[in-house]
Amino acid sequence: MGLKLSYRFGIFPVNLISKTWRYKIIGNIPEKPAIIAFWHGFMLPVWKYFSKQNPVAVVSLSKDGEVLSKILEKWGYKLIRGSSSKGGKEVLESIIEQANNGFTLITPDGPQGPIYEFKAGAVIASQRSVVPLILCGVKIKWKFTFKKSWDRFSFPCPFSKIIFNFSEPMNFDKEADKDEIDKLLKKCEIKLKELSGI
Repeated sequence: MGLKLSYRFGIFPVNLISKTWRYKIIGNIPEKPAIIAFWHGFMLPVWKYFSKQNPVAVVSLSKDGEVLSKILEKWGYKLIRGSSSKGGKEVLESIIEQANNGFTLITPDGPQGPIYEFKAGAVIASQRSVVPLILCGVKIKWKFTFKKSWDRFSFPCPFSKIIFNFSEPMNFDKEADKDEIDKLLKKCEIKLKELSGI
């Protein structure tokens, strides 16, 4: 996943470097409540940006997830631990329960990929909680990319400019069936790739 950088550099330097990142926003900054989805490989600056908003993060139970959890706890996140493959039903129920309280952040291609493939969790959670889904495309001007990680994890360099490209809020029909959900997932995948310049 790329968060092995925390073993190499330490959580403290990661936290210190993150304070130097400079953000540019395209589109409207999301309003609470919202579920915010972004690609796994670009997640670190998004987590940092929303850290002062008392947010909720969905994090896997993997070893890499443990590293990320330590960073996010330092940044003030409330964590939902699990994924579609481990505790999926409970995780989805927790997201739906928390969604109306503020910002809930999800990586729809995590925790193991395939890269840039939009899984169902964010859309179903948005649909069932009646909380809008907002897609966040991320572009990082100066970065180090872990090319051997499945998500091509990108770590922004100190003082890097980071561009967030937010979609309009997306709302989904509570009566949508599986075929309609599949079409919505493809729509979200195409849109998030477009916002990310992929």
